[in-house]
Amino acid sequence: MRALFLTILCALTLQAQDAREIVKRSVDRDARNFARFKDYTFQQLTEQKMLDKRGQVSSLETELNDVLILAGRPYYRQLERDGKLLSEKEAQKEQQKLDREAAKRAGESERTRARYERDRLEERAFAREIPDAFTFKLLGEERIDGLPVWKIQAEPKPGFKPRDRRAGAFKNVRGTLWIDQAGYQWVKADIDVIGTISWGWFVLRIPPGAKIEFSQTRVNDEVWLPKQVHIRADAKLGLIKTFRADVAISYRNYRKFGSDSQILDVQEVGTPPK
Repeated sequence: MRALFLTILCALTLQAQDAREIVKRSVDRDARNFARFKDYTFQQLTEQKMLDKRGQVSSLETELNDVLILAGRPYYRQLERDGKLLSEKEAQKEQQKLDREAAKRAGESERTRARYERDRLEERAFAREIPDAFTFKLLGEERIDGLPVWKIQAEPKPGFKPRDRRAGAFKNVRGTLWIDQAGYQWVKADIDVIGTISWGWFVLRIPPGAKIEFSQTRVNDEVWLPKQVHIRADAKLGLIKTFRADVAISYRNYRKFGSDSQILDVQEVGTPPK
């Protein structure tokens, strides 16, 4: 009996270690993806639904932006609003804003650009704490879009002390991850908010019950980039206004810039990397 107990205990311990190692390797790969993200332009479609108390849609707003890379940083140029192209006058204003920003960034010093790049990388630094913030359990293996993936459950680890202030939000979420077996990339994540999350000194508060879905796609056979983010939540703005929202953000038409600033062909691939 004791031998059986030790065997089961060792198996469970090994499973936990394996799951954590998978996640740790995936976080390392995510850092590489983020570094390459600035090499791509894309289009971002945001659909925001406001819901009434019965859960019915009370309003719908959509916005399509062309996300360009200027001096190594993204710039959002609006193309459509509520499913309609901008008027000629509005499009001209958007182009003028783009031209002004491009000229401004072209005149920046190397020191300024280095500071922006350092700040950009720091925005993602909190993600490095994911392996220490959760207890992981390998639930099994599945396939998503033909890819073999690991399905891993993540529960907040008691006593976790974040080094980065933003990593403190990990204590208030749990989730399920689907990680590509060939490349250790996050194919999909479903996240449940179990404790209040605040941004901007309590300007925006997301209470328990919110759900976040995230998925990625492999692009140009070299990098994984966001495909869709879906957020359903009751939120509180400031100390007064409470609203219920359903927000979907989709990313498409990824285009890679070469060293000569020309756009190269980009292909989204659903097969394991070579």
